[in-house]
Amino acid sequence: MKFIDLPAQQQRIREKIESRIRTVLDHGQYVSGPEIETLEAELAAYAGTKYAIACSSGTDALLLALMAHGIGPGDAVITTPFTFVATAGPIALLGAVPVFADIDPLTFNIDPSRVEAVVESFFTDGAGGRAADGNIRGRGLKLRGIIGVDLFGLPADYSRICAIARKYGLFVIEDAAQSFGARYLDKRAGALAEIGCTSFFPAKPLGAYGDGGMCFTDDEALAEKIRSIRIHGQGSDKYENVRIGINGRLDTLQAAVLLAKMEIFPEELELREEKAQRYRTLLGGTDSPVTCPRIPDGYASAWAQYSVLAREGIGRSDLLAKLKAADIPTAVYYPKPLHLQGAFAGLGYRPGDFPVSEDCAARIFSLPMNPYLTGEDQEKIASILKRP
Repeated sequence: MKFIDLPAQQQRIREKIESRIRTVLDHGQYVSGPEIETLEAELAAYAGTKYAIACSSGTDALLLALMAHGIGPGDAVITTPFTFVATAGPIALLGAVPVFADIDPLTFNIDPSRVEAVVESFFTDGAGGRAADGNIRGRGLKLRGIIGVDLFGLPADYSRICAIARKYGLFVIEDAAQSFGARYLDKRAGALAEIGCTSFFPAKPLGAYGDGGMCFTDDEALAEKIRSIRIHGQGSDKYENVRIGINGRLDTLQAAVLLAKMEIFPEELELREEKAQRYRTLLGGTDSPVTCPRIPDGYASAWAQYSVLAREGIGRSDLLAKLKAADIPTAVYYPKPLHLQGAFAGLGYRPGDFPVSEDCAARIFSLPMNPYLTGEDQEKIASILKRP
């Protein structure tokens, strides 16, 4: 049994992948080849945005989005502590400060009510009056934006997040690294904020055979900045540099692989949903030692992972040991929230500052999830988890 079954997927489409790779080898445009533009157009149409800009990774997609907004020293950006380091890392890399807000215990995504409380702390003075410029008194930080994270494939609540941002003049970036293909109300992931950023890391729902990413937006000016920044701040030609940028291009070979995978991607999303529903049927009862993930009305997850919580009084380590003994692969995303990581020790957070994130981190684990997981395997997993 595989946690993410890439060999089964490759077996289905290997001839198509090899054909597209041969085309790249024949034309020899390994950087910025025609497949890049084709992929951008196809994925923009799929996500429902005007523009899509391919880049070298999901992390660079977030970095490009932040750079397009001019983030730098003295700025602050709110995000969740319950995510991979790549969400907050680019904020700090630009000299800005990540400011965390706790999560909703049912969806694992950033809680808009807690976001609003953090935002208000920037815009009020010590006596309860409104500050003029969004600075935390005594910290010298100017709040600029919010990064929502679509954890495990489920979009965050962008209606509420974006409403808060509009009220205070902030930008919103969607970290859709795990959610490409998901839906929120009448929109797809990637199109839920001013800029949406996804990842094509091989384990993602739409994964390349190496690193890759993409930025989505409807804003022409932001799209133009991102295109420029991803190629060293390029202007009208390769030797004119109008701003500081990075080398953040997607390789043509990776675009070729992704174009082949997109042919079966909608079907794979349906299969992921089928597996998720079977897990809920098998593990959703009161006799289950785990709590299954909750999908609110109006949402559809891409099911990048199927993550459950060990119930109160049941040790996660005991459940993981039972599964390991049966050669069933598992993973723990994420065992230590970002506010407790050494990389962010300078922010001054302490254990207990984000109790929901800390509780989830202590109880969460992920079960095998991929389109090719069999019903028999899922029944085996459930049987072992429920075994005394």
